[in-house]
Amino acid sequence: MTETATRDTAAPEFDAVVIGAGFSGLALLHHLREIGLTTLVVDGEDGIGGTWWVNRYPGVRTDSEYSYYSFSFSKEVRDEWTWTQRYPSGPEVLDYLNFVADRLDLRKDIRLNTRVDSAVYDEGANLWTVHLADGSSLTTKYLVSGMGALSQAIYPDIPGIDSFQGEKYHTAHWPRSGVDLAGKKVGLIGLGASGIQIVPVIAPEVDEFYVFQRTPNFIVETNNDAVSTEEMLHTRENYDAIFEKAANHPFGVAMEPAQYSALEVSPEQRREIFEAKWNEGGFHFANECFNDLATNHEASELASEFIRSKIREIVKDPEVADLLSPKTYSFNGKRVPTGHGYYNTFNLPHVHLVDTATDPITEITPRGVKVGDTEYELDVIIFATGFDAMTGTLTNIDIVGRGGRTLREKWATEGLRSNLGINANGFPNFFMSLGPQTPYSNLVVPIQLGAQWLQRALVWAEENGVDAFEATPESEEWWALETERTGKATVMYSEGKKAKAWFLGDNVPGKPEAFQVYMGGGQVYQEHCRRVAEEGYASFLAASQPAGSVRA
Repeated sequence: MTETATRDTAAPEFDAVVIGAGFSGLALLHHLREIGLTTLVVDGEDGIGGTWWVNRYPGVRTDSEYSYYSFSFSKEVRDEWTWTQRYPSGPEVLDYLNFVADRLDLRKDIRLNTRVDSAVYDEGANLWTVHLADGSSLTTKYLVSGMGALSQAIYPDIPGIDSFQGEKYHTAHWPRSGVDLAGKKVGLIGLGASGIQIVPVIAPEVDEFYVFQRTPNFIVETNNDAVSTEEMLHTRENYDAIFEKAANHPFGVAMEPAQYSALEVSPEQRREIFEAKWNEGGFHFANECFNDLATNHEASELASEFIRSKIREIVKDPEVADLLSPKTYSFNGKRVPTGHGYYNTFNLPHVHLVDTATDPITEITPRGVKVGDTEYELDVIIFATGFDAMTGTLTNIDIVGRGGRTLREKWATEGLRSNLGINANGFPNFFMSLGPQTPYSNLVVPIQLGAQWLQRALVWAEENGVDAFEATPESEEWWALETERTGKATVMYSEGKKAKAWFLGDNVPGKPEAFQVYMGGGQVYQEHCRRVAEEGYASFLAASQPAGSVRA
């Protein structure tokens, strides 16, 4: 793509620099190269894969089925890659991403071990300068974050955390060489998706296992069958239809929309439907049972009680089953994780569930974890305490826009503001893949669609002589209100507050409460994106429009 700026600008080294070499970075690199942009992807790690390179703890795998946790845009990749598991393991996803990079010849435009310290916008030159940890820098017209939604790990604020004399590990910083847990006393703090995945895998190895639980989850168990030759052939032949189905689903999954309310069927019919989808496993329960589990509190509670009944069936000790059953919030108050033998693990005699909601962790001592006045002596502590979701990676480095103000400062003073989670006012030509206020979804779908939207937008900019994309203040205010309106129309708001859910920012102490994601449905979000394009991207042209003249 040729330079179209009308002002006197220095030529940048690159048309586009993308930060992050995971799903987002690879999709963006492929689509931006397709339209002739000289594009470079940089990543601070020493391997391709992003979240799937960093997260290598035992049991790491997708919560989404393979058929819609993959790109549809490359026929070569679709025809030549073979998935082996219904829910691919972390190593298999990593192999897939490396296959994508090699098959599409992306690796030549990726620099690993290249950590970004800051990125600064030069208004006079209309360029971004990306400052790297080694002291060097890059210049680019377009800067794109592909840093991921769930990759900025957080540790709990527990007194004495640095005093422990045993081994300490965070699931997001697991040693690549692995950890030998055999015969050791192990404690786990944190029971989000990572904790839930690690529990059944490491439990058989350890001598004693103490699982410290503050807030239980509604976990939908599933099986992980091998992908047959016939299933893989069917997927290859129907990739476009599968992806389109996922793109048209509110949560980005290739599933049938539920037809009925949980309240309009008989108790017997309701139990039968719940049972069928529980047996199908994973996201099928949340998405295919009834059409109001995310919007109606009574329906949500009916699903809650069904899962509690399943916990009571699986877990032999009634007291442990009761502790594992959420009672302070209802189904969908937290992201619903997929389980692979999680509940059954608590039937093992050496696995101990420690309730820290009633009696909180008071400190970490040199010997272990203290809950109330009881000290649990441990050899190893594992922290599965999650991430500063959606905004964490973007505020962890200095992204400096117009007037020397960072993105972190903008959001601290104005609240979470963006246009469709793609761009923010004051940050021309800076784009975000999976930025805050993008859909609550199976993430590969909005990643691919977002890369394709940006590709079309930049072609339009070239054809129309547009020098800078920048969200209007009006569009930011509209999108903040729309994100809040749609979020509050779901049970995720009231129940998420009770559960201290990450999608409200409540899992990070001191983080202002706001919907980090758009709850109005992925297909609705994509319609908003299409409308913006049809209207000539007016809500992204702040620099060329008089104040107040642009409709959001």
